[in-house]
Amino acid sequence: MDSRRPNPNTRAWPPRCSVVVSAANLLERIVAGEDPSLECKEVGSRGPGRDQLADELAAFANGRGGTLVLGADDESREILGVPLEKLDSVERTVTKVCTDWIDPPLDATTKKLSLPDSAGICRWVVRVDVERSLSVHRSPGGYFRRLGSSKRKMAQDQLGRLFEQRSRDRLIRFDATVVPGTDLSHLDTGLLERFRTDRTLDSGRMLALKLGMAGEDDFGRVGLTVAGVLMGTVQPERWLRHAFIQAVAYRGDRISPAGTDETHYQIDAEDIFGPLDIQVAEACRFVARNQRVGARKVLGRTDCPQYDMTAVFEALVNAVAHRDYSMLGSKVRMRMFSNRLELYSPGELVSTMTPGTLANLQATRNAVLTSLMARCRVPEPIPWLQSTRTTLMDRRGEGVPLILELSEAISGQRPVYESPDESELRLTVFGADVGTY
Repeated sequence: MDSRRPNPNTRAWPPRCSVVVSAANLLERIVAGEDPSLECKEVGSRGPGRDQLADELAAFANGRGGTLVLGADDESREILGVPLEKLDSVERTVTKVCTDWIDPPLDATTKKLSLPDSAGICRWVVRVDVERSLSVHRSPGGYFRRLGSSKRKMAQDQLGRLFEQRSRDRLIRFDATVVPGTDLSHLDTGLLERFRTDRTLDSGRMLALKLGMAGEDDFGRVGLTVAGVLMGTVQPERWLRHAFIQAVAYRGDRISPAGTDETHYQIDAEDIFGPLDIQVAEACRFVARNQRVGARKVLGRTDCPQYDMTAVFEALVNAVAHRDYSMLGSKVRMRMFSNRLELYSPGELVSTMTPGTLANLQATRNAVLTSLMARCRVPEPIPWLQSTRTTLMDRRGEGVPLILELSEAISGQRPVYESPDESELRLTVFGADVGTY
């Protein structure tokens, strides 16, 4: 026997390859063979093709989730590897398959790992982790589900039962859904404690459960809810990669034609991450530093900002509080032009609300999240913010009226709410004419 080969019984690792614990555990699983939560595929002339890759990933999502290893042979259980120059391409292919080949799009996590082959030589593989989904996903081959160590196309009665089960799961508001892969250890103690009052005697675990920041999943495990991740973790994007604000400030009053060097027409650009209160505060600062400020002299200099920052604050709070977090790949987008600010919030309006009734009716998509934001204090300081409210949200639903009235008072133009394609809500706030810098 070749002394360099690892003994599958003792799991002894070759001295020429240093393997981290997570990689070592993955290698053990590969050596043991495929199972309901593990699939291995060779990357090369034999595949996998995009259709086959989509079928495998959708099958995991329609079942209990699982891991696909690209660069390992399913029969010999050998680590064949992915050429270093192809690693990025393989990762991009997985991302494109998840968004373009699977309906509805699938959110998967990819990771590059180095694993030893049977001769002890380290080779690169791509690990793709898929969580159990709340949706039923269709791939090019149809509807698949993972059964045993392979995928199986679902019969009509199985498919009907799965649709019924997932529909029942979605009766729970999405922000109250437990996020797969989370547990209470991921909850930041400092972020949780800000919701504690002088009368709160509960333990951290009980407080998180009572606030709706944590809950039990289908298997009885306690994890963080979507609202808990958004308000109780330092990096919500670790689990909800689309939960951020994309902010861009443009030099003129429109986006330049395709092909134009964007450095010539963009003044500033930032992807804003973190807990939602921090996102709101940082987005306000983005507006404050990029808006135009005029001045007038009446017994001294008085600065005249282009936007009412209280209205901007209210608009940003509403955007992150009421957006649809189940829309994978979407994000809140803020565009600043020379004469206006546009804010895009993903998701259709809830209930019977329309853009024209926003100022008069109240309805919420994310009840747990809005409850937390009504308890969360406003981060300080935010430039030019004149609001006397101490918490992010107002329980009386005065946000939209404030946005309309304060913005019209400073610019002379009433803001406009629109839903161009029913997949997102757009708010246009017009800037005051304050001249040039």
